[in-house]
Amino acid sequence: MSQILNTYSPLLLSAMGQTLLLALWGLLFGCVLGIFFGLASVVNNKVANAISKIYVNLIRGVPMIVLAFFVFYGVPYGLKTIFGTSVVFSPLEAGTICLALNCGAYMSEIIRAGIQSIHKGQMEAARSLGLTYWRSMFRVVLPQAIKNMIPSIVNQFIITLKDTSILSVIGFPELVNKAQNVIAITFKSFQVWTIVGIMYLIVILALQQVANALERSLNRGRN
Repeated sequence: MSQILNTYSPLLLSAMGQTLLLALWGLLFGCVLGIFFGLASVVNNKVANAISKIYVNLIRGVPMIVLAFFVFYGVPYGLKTIFGTSVVFSPLEAGTICLALNCGAYMSEIIRAGIQSIHKGQMEAARSLGLTYWRSMFRVVLPQAIKNMIPSIVNQFIITLKDTSILSVIGFPELVNKAQNVIAITFKSFQVWTIVGIMYLIVILALQQVANALERSLNRGRN
């Protein structure tokens, strides 16, 4: 194992950096989608509610590996067949889209629950002061809801980080993909997967500590 660390640790550390970068991009774009569909799920509009529900159920009902293949292979083929447009996604682009779609569906539910956790009186008070619905939402309700959502958002980042391992199937150079390359060279699968597991464990435990610290801080603020 020490020989593998000495020889391939720069490669594996670089791959972990790519993994974190991809997870971060997926979370950022997922938050944008989550805010949009989360708000659509709580407004008093049946069409918006239905669109949000369809998106959430559709994405959450499709396995990540199927979504990855669909974005990387299916979408370019479909665009070329229907519109004659030649579009090719890089593994980073396809991976980001895939993670953003998947993360956005779960973030939508987190945001919906966060908004609904704020007492309706907050919205009513803001509206009574003359604010429009959307100003009341963004200036009064959403800032309070985000405080409640922060631990869940960190936990979603952890889940998204784990999901990046699936994207090795489309050739993105994340940790699992590079680990498979190292195994193909060294034929030492047990040692390599042990190192990869420890790397994931260290990062995820650190993120869990951040989530726990944020939750404790928010609980003290409420008390």
